[in-house]
Amino acid sequence: MTATITTALPTVNARIYPKGGLDVLSRDEVARLRDASTGMHDLLRRCALAVLTSGSASDDPRAARELYPDFDIQVHQQDRGVRIDLAHAPAMAFVDGEIIRGVAELLFAVVRDLAYTAIELAADGGRDLKSSDGITDAVFGLLRNARILHPADPNLVVCWGGHSISRDEYIYTKQVGYELGLRGLDICTGCGPGAMKGPMKGATIAHAKQRKRRMRYIGITEPGIIAAESPNPIVNHLVIMPDIEKRLEAFVRLGHGIIVFPGGVGTAEEILYLLGILLREENAHLPFPLILTGPVASAPYFEQIDRFLRLTLGEAATSRYEIIVGDPEAVAKRMSIGIRKVREHRIAQKDSFYFNWSIDIPVEFQHPFVPTHEAMAGLDLHHGRKPHELAADLRRAFSGIVAGNVKEDGMRRIEEFGPFEIHGDADMMQSLDALLRAFVEQRRMKIAGEYRPCYRVVT
Repeated sequence: MTATITTALPTVNARIYPKGGLDVLSRDEVARLRDASTGMHDLLRRCALAVLTSGSASDDPRAARELYPDFDIQVHQQDRGVRIDLAHAPAMAFVDGEIIRGVAELLFAVVRDLAYTAIELAADGGRDLKSSDGITDAVFGLLRNARILHPADPNLVVCWGGHSISRDEYIYTKQVGYELGLRGLDICTGCGPGAMKGPMKGATIAHAKQRKRRMRYIGITEPGIIAAESPNPIVNHLVIMPDIEKRLEAFVRLGHGIIVFPGGVGTAEEILYLLGILLREENAHLPFPLILTGPVASAPYFEQIDRFLRLTLGEAATSRYEIIVGDPEAVAKRMSIGIRKVREHRIAQKDSFYFNWSIDIPVEFQHPFVPTHEAMAGLDLHHGRKPHELAADLRRAFSGIVAGNVKEDGMRRIEEFGPFEIHGDADMMQSLDALLRAFVEQRRMKIAGEYRPCYRVVT
């Protein structure tokens, strides 16, 4: 790598030659990454800038581009491999003119995943992205291309939770991660700050104490999220899925159990996604440990989430999750027991350890939802529907609010047309409104600054 540090701004011009995981690209892949007419090059710039500012505490997708307006990235295919040229890149990603190794790995992951998506999942890529099996095959292909599917004993715990959480809640996530790490469990999160960083940080200490040599701290994100939530510096395997639905499916297919920490609308979306799937008759027999946990002070948060789930999805939903408050060791023990049951079931069903083929995910949970004002107002949030069908639409409602909060396209729609309107049965809307108001009051919507709601619940 050669680098030149500019003096006007804290930026670096660099030339990087990737090693491992991104050895070669085809001329077609490089051409598509450089294509400005399709928006692919702008997407590459946004995602690359996010990883080069890894560790940033901002959740504004426009902030990094305002700080580094002249940043650019160019990918070149050469006879001896790949070359990446960075112009006016954030100096925080470099030490003495050399790019930090972990940041370089995340940058290579961005190029790798966007190149794969541009070819394999393009309209002319030949994949069936309308059927459920076709979408699952696409998710598998992305994860395999990222080289994170390993035929080893089940040990991967997915941790969900908010990027904007209290100090006590963050410390608690580290304590849980520590207990998981002591039991040899690896961590997968949404790769950002807060509850996505804490479990990984705790696990690193435990893995070091147990002298574990091959640790996996997997971060799964998507283009609309990564610009607002830069990867935390502990992530050593980054995967960028093309949309939120494939990201959620990747969590469920890849993980062997899920822990949910306090969070906001994104966390609620994840809970509804998973419960909607687990409540299907086809998945009734499937062991899948799901634990909701936080410090003692967060007990009211989980009580409110529990009430909302009972009102909307029914009492049956409570059988698919367990709430443990203030006891990191108990969380880790319960998760270890649950994962052993997952292992036994996979062996009995001859299913793979590294990808959960058995779980049935219906197509309404897989097709990308574009949160326009019309689509948000048209969601069917009424009693009398099957729990998994209602969960699918509730998930879309929360997904739309996430988009309005932190995704650039969603923020632009709100600025142009005003808040989204959400309609439904009166008691459901009152409960939803109370839940969202609590998120705002507890500052779970935004890390810094005053939050302006991007939604209006019509009661």
